Amino acid sequence: MNQISINRVTINDIHQLQEIGRLTFSETFSAGNTEENMKQYLEEGFSVEKLTAELNDQNSEFYFATSEDKVVGYLKLNFGTSQTELKDENALEIERIYVLKEFHGKSVGQLLYEHAMQVARQKRVDYVWLGVWEENPRAINFYKKNGFVEFDEHVFRLGDDEQTDIMMKLKLKG
Repeated sequence: MNQISINRVTINDIHQLQEIGRLTFSETFSAGNTEENMKQYLEEGFSVEKLTAELNDQNSEFYFATSEDKVVGYLKLNFGTSQTELKDENALEIERIYVLKEFHGKSVGQLLYEHAMQVARQKRVDYVWLGVWEENPRAINFYKKNGFVEFDEHVFRLGDDEQTDIMMKLKLKG
């Protein structure tokens, strides 16, 4: 397989981010959701306005995984008050790791995950946490394989559908 590189996303990459975000979210969740709910979420969740705010947030970071200059996946990390829930200064949230379907099984998700863990170590956080849809066994197994344990659950709203995310965490310190 070709070399995968991980690079920080900047505001200049916003349209690529919007494209990979919508495409990977759609590939991952279209089968389990209505067309109307998907359309609404893709428009709102990946609008230029929302992505601009997220890219300008000092407590959030995005990274692209690229292969031969093609963006094949991405990672979003949140720190401090930008975390979607816990808002713990001693934690890092992996909000998103998404990879194009054609690159599943090629270690792209693992490389993005390892980059997230590298950032967590640099920031000296106590633990890393995330939420994963209860109906996404592939992702749940990926995180369990990497040492994460379930600790709670929360509601994720997709259009008019309330879904359950399993919250998982990995302790890095004592």
